[in-house]
Amino acid sequence: MVYRFRIILDTEEDVFRDIEIEQDATLEQFHNVINQSFGFDGMEMASFYVSDEQWNQGEEISLFDMSDGNQPVRLMNETTLIDVVHEASPRLIYVYDFLSMWTFLVELAEIAEYENGREYPNVMFVHGQIPDNAPDKEFKADDLDQDDEGEGFLDLDDYDELGFDEHWN
Repeated sequence: MVYRFRIILDTEEDVFRDIEIEQDATLEQFHNVINQSFGFDGMEMASFYVSDEQWNQGEEISLFDMSDGNQPVRLMNETTLIDVVHEASPRLIYVYDFLSMWTFLVELAEIAEYENGREYPNVMFVHGQIPDNAPDKEFKADDLDQDDEGEGFLDLDDYDELGFDEHWN
């Protein structure tokens, strides 16, 4: 079977690619196709994240094992698309270049039959030009209720009154 994906750059402008790829392709192969279709050289670190319906970031599948070895790491070259994407879980988040944070929303649009004479992977449709720089990301924590602020929280107005030794870890 062939998976047809829409890969959308997380930006205000409409920039996306429609790609079809075999379901047994590795995530590393998919990573390479995404990079080529958006014009990246593919030389930066990248990861896929399993996502839910609200685009919440789940389990990471990394290009390289950068862990300390204490916890297992899923790698792109060992993980096939069919292992992580199916009709019940059709979404991934793809992040390329962790310094720039190019972020893409990847959604399985259709599962189709092979077409004779067509080579896979195949970039089916290209829309929009990628900007010169990655869109800015706004990272902010959830707001805390006043009741949640207990004795464990430091009042920032009191911070300047602490001595040097209390600032130092």
